[in-house]
Amino acid sequence: MTVEPASALVTTDLIVGGMTCAACVNRVEKRLAKLEGVTATVNLATGQARVSHPSDITAEDLVAAVERAGCTAELPLPPEPQEDTRQPEPEEGEPRGERERLLITALLCVPVLVLSMVPSLQFRNWQWLCLMLAGPVVVWSAWPFHVRAMRGLRHSAATMDTLVSLGVVASFSWSVYALFLGGAGDPGMRMPFTLLPSVGGDAAHVYLEAAVGVPLFVLTGRFLEARARHGTGEALRSLAGLAAKDVTVREDGQERRIPIERLRVGQEFTVRPGERVATDGVVVSGSSALDLSLVTGESEPVEVGPDQPVVGGAVNAGGLLFVRATAVGADTQLALITRMVTEVQAGKARAQRLADRVAGVFVPVVLALAVTVLGFWLGAGADPQAAVTACVAILVVACPCALGLATPTALLAAAGRGAQLGVLVSGPQALEALRHIDTVVLDKTGTLTTGHMTVAQVTPVTGGIGREAALRLAGAAEQGSEHPLGRALTAYAQRALPERPLPEVTGFRATPGAGVTGLVDGLRVEVCAPGDDLPESLAQALADAETSALTPVLLRVDGVDEALIALGDVVRPGSYRAVDRLKRLGVEPVLATGDREAAASAVAAELGITQVHARCTPEGKADLIRQLKKEDRQVAVIGDGVNDAAALAGADLGIAMGTGTDVAIGAADVTLVRGDIEAVADAVRLARRTLGTIRVNLVWAFGYNVVTVPLAAVGWLNPMVAAAAMSASSLLVVGNSLRLRAWQPSPPRPTRSGTRRPRGGVQR
Repeated sequence: MTVEPASALVTTDLIVGGMTCAACVNRVEKRLAKLEGVTATVNLATGQARVSHPSDITAEDLVAAVERAGCTAELPLPPEPQEDTRQPEPEEGEPRGERERLLITALLCVPVLVLSMVPSLQFRNWQWLCLMLAGPVVVWSAWPFHVRAMRGLRHSAATMDTLVSLGVVASFSWSVYALFLGGAGDPGMRMPFTLLPSVGGDAAHVYLEAAVGVPLFVLTGRFLEARARHGTGEALRSLAGLAAKDVTVREDGQERRIPIERLRVGQEFTVRPGERVATDGVVVSGSSALDLSLVTGESEPVEVGPDQPVVGGAVNAGGLLFVRATAVGADTQLALITRMVTEVQAGKARAQRLADRVAGVFVPVVLALAVTVLGFWLGAGADPQAAVTACVAILVVACPCALGLATPTALLAAAGRGAQLGVLVSGPQALEALRHIDTVVLDKTGTLTTGHMTVAQVTPVTGGIGREAALRLAGAAEQGSEHPLGRALTAYAQRALPERPLPEVTGFRATPGAGVTGLVDGLRVEVCAPGDDLPESLAQALADAETSALTPVLLRVDGVDEALIALGDVVRPGSYRAVDRLKRLGVEPVLATGDREAAASAVAAELGITQVHARCTPEGKADLIRQLKKEDRQVAVIGDGVNDAAALAGADLGIAMGTGTDVAIGAADVTLVRGDIEAVADAVRLARRTLGTIRVNLVWAFGYNVVTVPLAAVGWLNPMVAAAAMSASSLLVVGNSLRLRAWQPSPPRPTRSGTRRPRGGVQR
């Protein structure tokens, strides 16, 4: 629970259980809103409620209000020492249990459906076999619907579970009456398949196919929907995973390991090579290169020394550091990013709110209509079987099977096709946002570029030792370096000169911020920052490297300048095509990166991006998103680092590179699995096609109800035909959705002529 100092309101997060549909969300929000001064936003996908309320209303009051709405509620568990901060998750066995329930239900239902709808297969006493098979379905398979319907009834609420439960119970009860008292239990009874109800005959009809078909199709729809929502909450767990669990502190010249929760501001701690910086601080002594890729998403290492700040979560790539903590716990940058992601994920799209309101009206209207039809027929003196037939037919035919399948089946089909194209979409809100975006904010490193340093060019001195010899000596000298630039140079030399291994280096010495020296084949080799008195050929190469925002290093052999080697971050293949295709779709690209101005401008110029924001902090990116949204833009963000997580979650649409951090992927609505930015344009086109399919599905589902409910009300549709129509509507929805599996993206356009040069880097 957190208190907002500027007001008397308190914000409380609740974990809400027992919600199965949008009507449940609507009911919980209304119950909470009945408390004076309380406003609430309930998220069905995450099962969380964010409640703003006066301080005199306790959490227990909120939990009681949710329970009066027929659901359960509890406060999130506090973080435990030395363990990840985790949000409560649904029980691990729940998805498996639902899958087993669906499988067993299908095995029991198929014989009943076939025998009831194919008269030629009906043998002696077939109806009694169907009754035996239908019993477990009505009781066990539909038990979750019955329980939730009774819970809603206790709180004077009706949901889609109420509709399902009543339809199943009414169909089964009438069938039992017909078998035992209505003459349908005769061993030789045959039940013909007719389009119109047959009443007033020798025997009453049984509607066991409706009793089993309803739970079968609704369970199928909900199982598919649950699969589509799988993985909710991974973003926050990934953020927690970046935080260190313990730390080595220095006190009175002694070192000891303590839990991170016991670290206090002002204490000094040790960060050894390969370890993660425990918290935000300032370097007391030592120097090293820090890998900030997990925190900032940028590939360029940062050289730190005494009195320079460090960020919690960064990885020490080089030497030993002694750091004084300046912020701990909730005050660190990592904690700030976590809070930003949490705040944004608590929101809800307008489309979802509209769906909640519609669902809150749909079920009561259907129930009222069914009761009205039953009373009308009985009051008009009609045969009781005809009245019951019309009532049950309305409940069965109006069951939201097709409505429940319309979105998840299209999403699953699109997700399968999208995965083949390197695109994962989280849900319908993401698709809707993807369809309408007009601005895309792009990260640079790891998004438009590969995120890995490499050698861009090697320029030897005219008349010197030559390119291969220079590369061989430089790569050998850097073998002892832990600096990312040195590792990149050595790796490149090994790939470029595979015919023989690099020679050994002796007398190796690394000077932070300057370079390395060592003896290679008896020669004194230096790899260092270039000075001002370079030979003319190297001076021109240096100017070209700086113009291209590359990182230049000088190779000096026995005191003689021999070559200039430029390193940088390589632009991803297809980045230009991706930007060009986005423009053709009417989407404006905006570059926002934590990199330097020169590197950002160079990449933007090459890719044709006009709007550039360099040196963006995580907060700066989030502010940029808010500013663009104030301009009435529909904004998407593409990123791959933790610093992108808040921007990804705060945008209308977040798109994460699959090669990025787990938190960026978890906070995003769309993930580019193969790490190919060209897939963004494919994602936009796939979203438009998928939403078109969903709209067709919904039009069919609603249109089907508009046509069949009146037919059922006037007695022209018996429950068996209603069940068949319901089955057909579901199959048509599924069939229409499966067409997405054959969707083809547009063929790629040829890339722009010219080389894709590496960009960006860091002086060491």
